[in-house]
Amino acid sequence: MVQSKSLGERAFRIANMLVMLLVVVVSLYPFYYALINSMNTGVQVMKGFSALWPEDFSMQAWKTVLSDQAVSKAFFITLARTVIVTVASTLLTSMFAYAYSRTYLTGKRFYTVLGFVCMYFSGGVIPYFLLISKLGLYDKFMVYILPSLFGGFYNVIIFNTNFKALPDSLFESAKLDGATEFNMYWKILMPLSKPVLAALCVFTAVGIWNDYTTTLYYTQSPDLQTLQYFILKLVHSYNATEQLANNAMANSAAVASTLNNSRLGTGVVNSKTIELAAMVLASLPMIAIYPFAQKHFVQGVLLGSVKG
Repeated sequence: MVQSKSLGERAFRIANMLVMLLVVVVSLYPFYYALINSMNTGVQVMKGFSALWPEDFSMQAWKTVLSDQAVSKAFFITLARTVIVTVASTLLTSMFAYAYSRTYLTGKRFYTVLGFVCMYFSGGVIPYFLLISKLGLYDKFMVYILPSLFGGFYNVIIFNTNFKALPDSLFESAKLDGATEFNMYWKILMPLSKPVLAALCVFTAVGIWNDYTTTLYYTQSPDLQTLQYFILKLVHSYNATEQLANNAMANSAAVASTLNNSRLGTGVVNSKTIELAAMVLASLPMIAIYPFAQKHFVQGVLLGSVKG
């Protein structure tokens, strides 16, 4: 017969559920707050932000953001950069980590020292800028790709922990069957490393998607601006509505008229509702992909926490 749980255990479960519920609310509310206020009119936002639901519902801010060609181009640049870097960086970093995990790697101590030094020290922004310029990457799309191909020594350590957890007999058997190093990497390690691959893909994708400093420091062409940098300009620009009105004039006179009215606070859109709509738009892709990677993500993060 199963004994009923003690009063202390029930109290702990209830307290644990309440704490976790509070954490969920605190985590999700800022996103919900931005979403509902992006659906308010500019006049209502000027009076005060809504806390629970839009008090004067309007989708005009979203129509304004989605109709602007600069936003569409910035979204495409950010998406292309994120996909390319996430795939390429994960593959290249895992290849290096596989070689690093082998005990017979020549010069392993040198790579260890070099990796840890690079983790904690860097040349700084100005030397890095000069390097980017000398390599001919300044104001080129490849400035988003080439410098980010190696995921860093921290990711190598995570991969290395996962690879070392696999039994050596597995690789010895593969060698006896004539498998090359690349065969062992691609056909043995990669299928068995899905959890850590998913976790590091999520880390890499989120970091690349949210990065705006590369655009700020190493590009100047409007055609290369990323979505996060575009939002940064909206937040820091006092003329955000005027800029979008000029861009929208060629596509929609009604949108431009709406924005012009907001300059006096009489329209349904102002710079704050545009900022909120753009921020929510930038957050949606990462929020959308996380549930699909959550199962492997949790396994990858907990990798090595249990010793057999």
